[in-house]
Amino acid sequence: MGNFKKYNMYINGQWVEPSSGEYFESVNPATGKPWCLIARGNEVDVDRAVLAAHHTFTNSDWADMSYTERGHLLRKLGDLLAVHADELAQYETLDNGKLIREMRGQLNYLPEFFYYYAGLADKIHGETLPIDKKDMFVFSSREPIGVVAAITPWNSPLYLTFLKLAPALAAGNTIVIKPSEYTSASLLEFVKLIEEAGFPPGVVNILTGFGDSVGSPLTSHPLVKRIAFTGGSESAKHVVRNSANNFSKVSLELGGKSPNIVFEDANLENAAMGIIAGIYGASGQSCVAGSRAFLHESIYDKIMKIIVDRVSRIKVGDPMSQDTEMGPLATLSQLENVEKYVSLGKQEGGRLIHGGKRPEYLTDGFYYEPTIFEHPDNESRISREEVFGPVLSVIPFKTEEEVIKLANSTDYGLAAGIWVSDIAKAHRVAKRVRAGIVWINTYRSVSPIAPIGGSGLSGYGREGGIEAIYEYTQTKTVWVNTSSEKIQDPFIMR
Repeated sequence: MGNFKKYNMYINGQWVEPSSGEYFESVNPATGKPWCLIARGNEVDVDRAVLAAHHTFTNSDWADMSYTERGHLLRKLGDLLAVHADELAQYETLDNGKLIREMRGQLNYLPEFFYYYAGLADKIHGETLPIDKKDMFVFSSREPIGVVAAITPWNSPLYLTFLKLAPALAAGNTIVIKPSEYTSASLLEFVKLIEEAGFPPGVVNILTGFGDSVGSPLTSHPLVKRIAFTGGSESAKHVVRNSANNFSKVSLELGGKSPNIVFEDANLENAAMGIIAGIYGASGQSCVAGSRAFLHESIYDKIMKIIVDRVSRIKVGDPMSQDTEMGPLATLSQLENVEKYVSLGKQEGGRLIHGGKRPEYLTDGFYYEPTIFEHPDNESRISREEVFGPVLSVIPFKTEEEVIKLANSTDYGLAAGIWVSDIAKAHRVAKRVRAGIVWINTYRSVSPIAPIGGSGLSGYGREGGIEAIYEYTQTKTVWVNTSSEKIQDPFIMR
């Protein structure tokens, strides 16, 4: 396998070899060549990690720790992340091909997620209920659920892990994380900071490997009480089926076919840049990618000229270079998937305006040109199905009513962008577009304070914001009889 860096799994505060003794190669998408070895876990490793997490949840310093103390640990973890942000950004770029300048910006911001949930940790409270029985005092509290299984994808490994990790720990749970087999290294580097921050062994555990040998037994494990999954809809179906074995609470953050709508009164320069950011940022490998651009017919030619001119100047190349604007796709299979959809787009009558092939000057790695298709309607597969790559479908529209119908003509419901000056129209359209996230005159803005999630094939449940705390806790109701009277009849419900 070559002389590569070798990563073991992290279970119960220790680096452990896989029980199988096997490792697999992780490939640098910028070169198409392997650069490290990842432990290949199996059901034995899953059981070991879940048992460790369960024991820590029920019988350890973590179980007895106050919420304020947990908040202090999360804040320290955020501080350590800030110190090591540049180092982790490089691992992320090496493993999944995202631009180093994007990852540096992202990693420098991600400590805010731990700071936010550190502040929330001791503000997870219940309430006193104004019960309709005079001799009863009733209150509720929110308690941690138990062992959380987190399944994370390859497109934004650390960011999408932290969306789960921070609220799960703030709520007092323990967690077992399975990163994508394509991008495990950055998380394994990050987990070193968990120990340095002072979290007890078993609070955070990392299992690496493949879906059938690790993901399936993890999400089926009887001691897992909560599953947080980010990935594709087909894998999500397996997760939901597996959860029938343990009746886990499940959240799914899946894909999208998000509309980016430009009205006739929009600032066209800003709208064009927003469309470009929405689909070519991260090489289109984003669940919220604005892959459908709906342009009002009165400004269609003008804004298309701006878009095509800027897209033609996007610099595709080495993601470690500071002047690169679009790096490779993360995997060879994803590159081939994009090629399949581009071929379908041509067959189904789409007009290829730009791109549509691998760059001739980049012979190594998984690169693809930023691509634009014009479509007369929203009916082609490339306009309706998630491509998860740098492919934009452009569709004209005439009226507000028409574009709302077009935008909602999808099985997804994750994100939407609206570019408009008329504030009343902005609010009208935002209300009627079916999406869990709506950006007005901006796109791809994130914050730990704001919830993320969708509906339909985009999944269910929410990550981020105060709502995420509710996803990682369960409500307990306590009844206190304040009457001094003797209970007369035990067979009558009180």
